[in-house]
Amino acid sequence: MFGKRGNSGSGIGRQPPPGVGTLERAPSPAVARAPEPPRGVAMPSPPLSPASAPAEDRQRSSSFYETKSQVFGALIEAIDLSQLAKLDAQSAREEIRDIVNEIITIKNIVMSIAEQEDLLEDICNDVLGYGPLEPLLARDDIADIMVNGPNTVYIEVSGKISKTGVRFRDGAQLMNICQRIVSQVGRRVDESSPICDARLPDGSRVNVIAPPLAIDGAVLTIRKFKKDKLTLEQLVKYGSITPEGAEILRIIGRVRCNVVVSGGTGSGKTTLLNCLTRYIDSDERIITCEDAAELQLQQPHVVRLETRPPNLEGEGRVTMTDLVKNCLRMRPERIIVGEVRGPEVFDLLQAMNTGHDGSMGTIHANSPRECLSRMESMIAMGGFSLAAKTVREIIVGSVDIIVQAARLRDGSRRITHITEVLGLEGDTPITQDLFVYEMVGEDEDGKIIGRHRSTGIGRPKFWDRARYYNEDKRLAAALDAADVGEPMR
Repeated sequence: MFGKRGNSGSGIGRQPPPGVGTLERAPSPAVARAPEPPRGVAMPSPPLSPASAPAEDRQRSSSFYETKSQVFGALIEAIDLSQLAKLDAQSAREEIRDIVNEIITIKNIVMSIAEQEDLLEDICNDVLGYGPLEPLLARDDIADIMVNGPNTVYIEVSGKISKTGVRFRDGAQLMNICQRIVSQVGRRVDESSPICDARLPDGSRVNVIAPPLAIDGAVLTIRKFKKDKLTLEQLVKYGSITPEGAEILRIIGRVRCNVVVSGGTGSGKTTLLNCLTRYIDSDERIITCEDAAELQLQQPHVVRLETRPPNLEGEGRVTMTDLVKNCLRMRPERIIVGEVRGPEVFDLLQAMNTGHDGSMGTIHANSPRECLSRMESMIAMGGFSLAAKTVREIIVGSVDIIVQAARLRDGSRRITHITEVLGLEGDTPITQDLFVYEMVGEDEDGKIIGRHRSTGIGRPKFWDRARYYNEDKRLAAALDAADVGEPMR
């Protein structure tokens, strides 16, 4: 079926691998096969012996990679990739496994069962997927994958970084996989354009920086999204926020407050923004603007926009500012900016202040006060010649709520502040905290013990807005129930 020079009357008719005899196979690929065992590891497991450890944790010998290279070369000679591309993923994987098994038999390659399974899986991943990264992408407990050149791969699990046994054949294989990832979203990475932001089909964020900027080989960073999207209920379960705090966040999302989610790198800003958008009414028209489309809204009326880098001639670039300006002409009811990094913050604030209530975005900042200062700085970076007080008036008149997320030193993530922006007192923005997280200590395992507490505000600034949407009773009940919580680990 996959022969490069197949006969018209034969189902297989492919060229035998170099140096081996003709392969005898059944004429049809649709033969009955025993079901394959599940691949990958879904959850972290107890320490395993080296023989039974997951493939991504085992160190492979140099002879394994030599054998793999030999078999892979024979496979490429024996298979017609254009015909393989016509099959679905599972059928293509079964065909590759059959041919590789035949090559191993004919070449009299001696391998253990575990090594042969690793070899089969590696070659299938190289041809159809993302090579050595596939076992890591299959694990839902991994938050980040960090590839520091072809021989070094780290992962983050439960907030802790550890080194894996995964390695690439060479730098060329790593670059090929990077190209495969970024080309799916119409981008490129090479010497002329060595930095690229992209995404995987599930929305996971990808960053690539290639040589010559990366001295020791291409550096690939993947921020993985869980297959099961987090909800506020799950954040309560994990201790990121109290039930009363989660209820207030639901009300904030429902009553069209303008929200900025603030936090450091890896603090969970995008996840939290996804959680807040779940409480937007299904009849609202939402437009999202992102550098790499990560938000996954559940509402039926969503328009997703994505920036575009310049082409080879340096033309055709579409910036976040261009997207935000254009979406104002698209009759949005809510504008959601995945990450505000520069002058586009001014256009977002203008949108918030001119009838697009309920707009949201994320900003890198370490506290709510710093978030306001960062917005002021980003407006100045855009070259707007406005007085400092005017800029602050625009900010405090546009932003209603700042939700601060943080990643603590033990790897846990917490919502540390729910803060209202009240206005200006002279030239100084005034804020008030509705909820704060305070650390109490740590246990014998180094896990931080802390608690969320209400600041006792009985009537927040957005009370009238909540009453307009008939949410004032829920808001009052949540504020009344909020008290100093029990310490959480």
